Amino acid sequence: MFKAFLIKYAEIAIKGKNRYIFEDALVEDDDFDLLVMGRTQGKGCYCYVNGLLQTQLAKYQNNYPYIVVDNEAGMEHISRGVLPSMQTAILVSDCSRRGVQAVGRIAELIKECDMHPDTVGLIINRAPKGELNKGIQEEIANQGLTLLGVVPQDETVYEYDCEGRPTSTLPEDNPVKTALRAIVDNLKL
Repeated sequence: MFKAFLIKYAEIAIKGKNRYIFEDALVEDDDFDLLVMGRTQGKGCYCYVNGLLQTQLAKYQNNYPYIVVDNEAGMEHISRGVLPSMQTAILVSDCSRRGVQAVGRIAELIKECDMHPDTVGLIINRAPKGELNKGIQEEIANQGLTLLGVVPQDETVYEYDCEGRPTSTLPEDNPVKTALRAIVDNLKL
């Protein structure tokens, strides 16, 4: 299994007077490393936090074949230039017109920021019966988005979440796992 560098929006470790201990926020495992970061401590600008992340990504990116950045919905992370480069942008939306329109704006921002990823694609999440209605299909086309795949709404995923169980332990034949496996296989990463 390849070693990946995962970044999940949560909490940032800031110690002392503006002294950041990056190593305290980095958890290293056999198959992946995880950097957990997130908001500042209270009110204020995120410039310092984003600057730290940008510097550390630039410093460590060559140590990893893959860097996966999972952040909250929004365009700030792209417009602030936190990512030094990007080969694949996987944009995820719920099964709503407004969600697809937001992804369209993010895709445009990626172009405006001259990021030039090889692939920009959309995954629709929580689609009823794993299907898209005509309105959502039309909006995807209107936004000029490439659909990578559709993940169905699934009661078992909801139950796992409510119980605090990791979705990685879903049965192999679960429709969500099956859909995600097909999407990843088609990406040929």
